[in-house]
Amino acid sequence: MRFEHETLPQRVRFGAGEARSGVRAEVERLGGARVLVIAAPSAATVARTVTADVPVVAHHTDVAMHVPLATAERARAAADRHAADVLVCVGGGSTTGLAKAVALTTGLPIVAVPTTYAGSEATRVWGITDGARKTTGVDTRVLPRAIVYDATLTLTLPVGTSVASGLNALAHCVDSMWAPRTDPLDQALAAEGIRALAAGLPAVVDDPVGPAGRERMLYGAYLSALAFSSAGSGLHHKICHVLGGRYGAPHAETHAVVLPHVLAFNAPEAPDAERRIAAALDAVSALAGLRRLRRTVHAPTALRDYGLTEADVDDAVPAVLDAAPADNPRPVTADGVRKLLRAAWEGAEPV
Repeated sequence: MRFEHETLPQRVRFGAGEARSGVRAEVERLGGARVLVIAAPSAATVARTVTADVPVVAHHTDVAMHVPLATAERARAAADRHAADVLVCVGGGSTTGLAKAVALTTGLPIVAVPTTYAGSEATRVWGITDGARKTTGVDTRVLPRAIVYDATLTLTLPVGTSVASGLNALAHCVDSMWAPRTDPLDQALAAEGIRALAAGLPAVVDDPVGPAGRERMLYGAYLSALAFSSAGSGLHHKICHVLGGRYGAPHAETHAVVLPHVLAFNAPEAPDAERRIAAALDAVSALAGLRRLRRTVHAPTALRDYGLTEADVDDAVPAVLDAAPADNPRPVTADGVRKLLRAAWEGAEPV
């Protein structure tokens, strides 16, 4: 066994009902005196509550999916205009992504307060969309200095959105099993993340306002992001970034739909990873376990339900080929990508 693994410097606070005190403590620890709060309009009330005890200079609510360049530039201008010294982002992946875009050019520290299971808060990966192209990168400046997890903030997240977001986290775990920089530590984190998410997802569906399932989901999402941040972006995420950046496909739902198709594509050529995933799902095979879980939680099934057209399938193939990792377990060909995307678009069984 031989590998190199980098552990990222980040503080994590986990406690139901403790977001407000946690945010205050982390802003104080950073010496923040001029806090810019970033939250979409839908999270504005929650954001004002959890930041009530910190010196806020402005609330920035101009948030958009996939972080368009113009949106990023407006947020950067707001940080400059208000002389912000700390960013507090409250919301899902789009909100965290916007805070990262600001930190990328300003170096401002971020305190992240997640309200979904996106996992972006635990990675140093950033993404910005310019036109029809989504560019991603890795930079330590965008890694939030602290995360404040509070399961009570996710209780109002609709069940359908929770399912899609949780399956997005599960996709981080699966991709981390064979991503370009994966190592045994990443795979161990990913396996535990799969177990937590596989327990949390049905619990949230069965009892949407119960805290136990929500806590399992946040825990699993955090583990999934740790694994993904180290292992890198595999074929699944490359495909989803193309679909999101090029066609505006919704982030979580796209990941939820594409996941079983990439798993079916790669699993035969990655038997050790397949066995780990199957064991984490307590199933005879990885695909059987994922299929059972998806049926239980009524997962999204077809890309055509989220705005993609049939013509987009062929159009996306060259972009996916350009983005695909060179060391994917199975060779990535135009025919293979086309079949995968068509099955995902139709909502057919994985091929």
